[in-house]
Amino acid sequence: MQFAQTLRGSVVSRRAASFFIIGVLAGISIIIWLEVWVQTPRGVLTFAVLNIGQGDALYIESPAGVQVLFDGGPDGSVLRELPAIMPPFDHSLDAVIESHPDADHIGGLVPVLARYSVGAFIEPGIVRDEATANALEKKVMDANVPRYIAVRGMTLDLGGGAELRVLYPDHDVSRLMTNFDNEGSIVAQLTYGRTAVLLTGDAPQDIENKLAALDGESLRSTILKVGHHGSRFSTGARFAAAVAPSLAVISVGARNTYGHPSKEALAVLAQSNIPVLRTDEQGTLLFRSDGVRFWRVAR
Repeated sequence: MQFAQTLRGSVVSRRAASFFIIGVLAGISIIIWLEVWVQTPRGVLTFAVLNIGQGDALYIESPAGVQVLFDGGPDGSVLRELPAIMPPFDHSLDAVIESHPDADHIGGLVPVLARYSVGAFIEPGIVRDEATANALEKKVMDANVPRYIAVRGMTLDLGGGAELRVLYPDHDVSRLMTNFDNEGSIVAQLTYGRTAVLLTGDAPQDIENKLAALDGESLRSTILKVGHHGSRFSTGARFAAAVAPSLAVISVGARNTYGHPSKEALAVLAQSNIPVLRTDEQGTLLFRSDGVRFWRVAR
């Protein structure tokens, strides 16, 4: 009996010590995360191209702390990347934007809506009767998220002087056929002070040329998110010249079967002397802006 009691006491002591150690380690982890978060400069804009494989998932956090996810990639990979750049224990997004209903842009939005509280869902309004699009439609409805159709001229005030301005679509794209839904992809410009990022979704060259004609020099942006993962159908020379970015970023999966980025798109960027960063080579690309310049943040 005495041996049994001693054994139970020993087990209890070991368990108590284990819980204590776990608690200390958890506390240290929390402190480290908080220090990292606190060290994030106030009054700056954050822009990240998430490494989610073959697809697009872009994260924006304004100087006022407003958080936007522009596309969600093909699957749950986005849930691995978001916590690494968002404040700890943060499970809310002010807005989620679907550029267009291709699975490599919206597949990850289904698990995002399951885990995060979302304040608004913005979409081009393209109707797509496919499994991924239907799953997202159901999730948005079940979560009772307010929905808005993006149209040229819509401006999202992100606070702190940052804005997201919709440049395209400029007409009703709800009836676009599946094979042509890139023609309805949302194109938007994120601006903060003298810095800007052009977000192109999968917009093809005819839409790029239309925007170059409509917007001219106002398209100029510090960073260009290259359209359609560097497909040969996007990133025309006229558009690249109009945007005149200091840097181009490509969201693309390693060894993808599409051959992205294409030699044609890379040639246009090279001929325009525009440096390129790619998620398949550098992983998640994280940038910050103070309104005067963008700089890359090591992860």
